Amino acid sequence: TGEGRPGLAATLRALNGALGRPASLWVKESSARNLRHRDFLAPRAALGTAYAGGRVPSDVITAVSALGGPGVLAVRGCQQTAAGLEVRLRRPEAFQRLLGPPPGTVPGPPCSPEAAVVLHCPALRCRAALTPRHLRPVLLADHLAQLLRAQGVSVYLVPAVTDEQSRKALQQLRVEWPSSSTPGPETVSALKQALSQCPYATRCEREPSVTSLPEDIICKVNLKSFVEQQGLEGYDPNLGVLLVTEEKLRTVAELQQAVLQGKVSEPLALPAVALLMFPSGSCCSVVHMVSCEEEFQQQQMDLLWRILDPGTHMDLQKHLICGPVKVTNPSSPISADQYFQLRKRQMHDASVMKYGELAQDEAWTEVIDILTVAAIRFEMLSTAHRSKITLDLEDSSISTKGTKSGAFVMYNCARLATLFDTYQRAVEQGTYPPLPPASELNFSWLREEGEWLLLFNYLLPFPEVLQQAAQLPSPSKGLRITANTEAVCKFLIQLSMDFSSYYNRVHILGEPFPHLFEQMFARLQLLGAVRNTFHSALATLHLPPLSQI
Repeated sequence: TGEGRPGLAATLRALNGALGRPASLWVKESSARNLRHRDFLAPRAALGTAYAGGRVPSDVITAVSALGGPGVLAVRGCQQTAAGLEVRLRRPEAFQRLLGPPPGTVPGPPCSPEAAVVLHCPALRCRAALTPRHLRPVLLADHLAQLLRAQGVSVYLVPAVTDEQSRKALQQLRVEWPSSSTPGPETVSALKQALSQCPYATRCEREPSVTSLPEDIICKVNLKSFVEQQGLEGYDPNLGVLLVTEEKLRTVAELQQAVLQGKVSEPLALPAVALLMFPSGSCCSVVHMVSCEEEFQQQQMDLLWRILDPGTHMDLQKHLICGPVKVTNPSSPISADQYFQLRKRQMHDASVMKYGELAQDEAWTEVIDILTVAAIRFEMLSTAHRSKITLDLEDSSISTKGTKSGAFVMYNCARLATLFDTYQRAVEQGTYPPLPPASELNFSWLREEGEWLLLFNYLLPFPEVLQQAAQLPSPSKGLRITANTEAVCKFLIQLSMDFSSYYNRVHILGEPFPHLFEQMFARLQLLGAVRNTFHSALATLHLPPLSQI
């Protein structure tokens, strides 16, 4: 048996290496129907371009059949069929390696991260009450911050939220955001000094007849001229002259301060995920997370910062744009707090309908709060960030029933908690023996279709799902970047559906007969790993697991 936790990427690399082709030909199967016959497939069309007549030489098939080793799932058999080249894995061994005792010390993220990202949400500078439109980039930033930290990257959140009403709205949604980091007056003074020497800036001579200019205006900056002379791409062609105020300078100063905090002392020792963000070994990436309505204003601030502080990190400013949030049936514009209270009332009513008076108990207050946060976070985050979101305020699907809702995910996480609580009580009463060490379990008992589905589609790829969701690739052209910010929510929804299907079909805690214990133990070990996966994924959404629903 190969040592080390097997990984999906390592296995695919080994399969491609066995074919001796640089291109990736293999597809991981995921549907229950296809997994009955195979685990990986090199499709016939792809083989036709790689081999004469699409026929794979027998020595290549032999090499694929012998695959295994550290980090690679061992192959049981390989054959060419009408569909292509099919591979089946040694499934009992895969269960053993993924669920058994760890092969040794598994390296975690570095203790002292050697990379940093500043996540900037201009929506939090809004003077009016936050709305659902403002919440979308904030919730994205909060989730992305957790994903990046899990990969060993330091994260700095900007701006600090000083408004009490906004702080309360964020706390209700379990968003952890700094409340103080005001730049000193000397920083703003230094920026004013830079402006006075800037070739793109001209003083604003205030005429008595003109009253429309802001009181704290300092000067005008010709952004269009700067873009043209620097040869910058991706900026709105309508960018012209920007009126620079004290407030805009404070914004730049706060961003500067965050970047200075995030500077790396030794940029050569970067976490793996950071190499995609810092290709030149630079120290700090800045991601402006803005709604499409704020994009123009943020481009203005991006350019002002470049003009005032032409440092190397300026090449690492990125813009992650959120699509519009459309609210249907609003009697009037709705604030973030009103949105939360509405969803909370709907979740309370749905819980009472399902659980009766039990849901009226005081102990349920926190449960309903967490279900509400889950509903809102999944509503905002399970859609690709570029796409439009429509919030139906009268939508009855905000319940415990919809399979694509946050409440459904939390419900299935709670079912696992109930299962293990029930088992533990039965152990204490002497009904079942305690779960033996993983090294003593017999995973060949795991033969049910749903068990392989849970392992192969969720436990195996989960580390890579987290890593890919945290990647912030540099823009191919222009300013905008695309991130897989919806990946974790989609993963949790699909995991909940497949776990629910398995749990409804298979009786885990059977009759207390010794000859049934081996299978029960193997299943509990599998579901314990599923529970840990739920908990780790929910932590990136600041959602605690529920012990009851």
